[in-house]
Amino acid sequence: MRRLYFTPYGVGLGHASRLLVLADYFRQYQFESKFSSFGEAKNYLNLHGYDCNLVPPVEFLWGKEGEFSLKHNISKIPKWVTNLPIQINMEIKYIKKFNPEIIISDTRVSSLIAGKLLNIPTILLINQIKLLLTPRLREFRIAKFFETCLGESMGGLWKISSNILIPDLPPPYTISEDTINSVKSSKSKIKYIGFISPKITISDERINSITNLLQIDKTKLLIFVHISGPKETRKPIILKIIEACQNLTNIQFVFSEGKANGNSRPKKVSGNIWYYEWCPHRDEIFQLSDILIIRGGHTAISQAIQFGKPFISIPIENHGEQLSNSIKIEKLGIGLTLNPKTIDTTAIRKLIETISNDNKYKKKASQLMEISNSLDGIENIKNVVFSHI
Repeated sequence: MRRLYFTPYGVGLGHASRLLVLADYFRQYQFESKFSSFGEAKNYLNLHGYDCNLVPPVEFLWGKEGEFSLKHNISKIPKWVTNLPIQINMEIKYIKKFNPEIIISDTRVSSLIAGKLLNIPTILLINQIKLLLTPRLREFRIAKFFETCLGESMGGLWKISSNILIPDLPPPYTISEDTINSVKSSKSKIKYIGFISPKITISDERINSITNLLQIDKTKLLIFVHISGPKETRKPIILKIIEACQNLTNIQFVFSEGKANGNSRPKKVSGNIWYYEWCPHRDEIFQLSDILIIRGGHTAISQAIQFGKPFISIPIENHGEQLSNSIKIEKLGIGLTLNPKTIDTTAIRKLIETISNDNKYKKKASQLMEISNSLDGIENIKNVVFSHI
């Protein structure tokens, strides 16, 4: 049996969920898959029936309010310097034992280095080649110079992979353009492949089942609040949104915390709010919803586009990539951005009314959905995999 070795970044579930889709897909071609990761990703992959080797974390830290913490991350640098070579050594051991034909990394450099040393082809999936600093720091010329230098250095490091595949739309529709297009050192290997998601077909029976389960009133707006990202950032923002939305009694809300091992039964929080710790009916609720409220992460935005839904983006405070993504979605006209510090009933109501009363947001979202549907990211990855075999 052929073997694929997947190595997602372990913070949040976006990286792991992309590779999980691929592992499931490649089963039909008689591939055995094994994973390597840390943090929430490991639990998520084990939950879906895959073996996942554990490696020490090399991860960013977040503040109590869900903001990107520069102070805490600087203090973590010694641990990163220690854990990265340990990661590489552990990956070499795991890879030798499993003996895969190809390594597919989602934003993990240690497995790329291990693959290079073992002479095994590597494929990199990434939507952030350059790490964007916070807006406050980017106001200083020296900070922007540092950001550019770091981006080119990382671009050169990512370039050791055999292929660099961007799971995004091609220019001028690229969501992550600010973290991809500005890096020169890796441009020669970059290929835009489209979003990584299987074509979804949802039957009327499944839609009706969820409609009845959640007692959805089709005459009222339905909004799906799907908050993803690092676990430290989720709960504070969810509680703020719930507090704000309880007063909007003429609108229906379904919340998903994205807790991989959480309760999958919905809980009624108030007359207009259902709450899932882990939502097993995500696709159905995406389809039923009129508007989404999501973070500014790449995976969340790509899912909104694939369902053709306009949305409100609440980027993590001081998170350069999410802020950049949110600026781009406003340029594309498919959504609006809400500052996490200004979440209240008035602010949320205003944005919901703007999107629901102006058909241009729905129209633009539908246009981008068509562009997304014309690109088959999974098929494009399959072609690259078989080119190495």
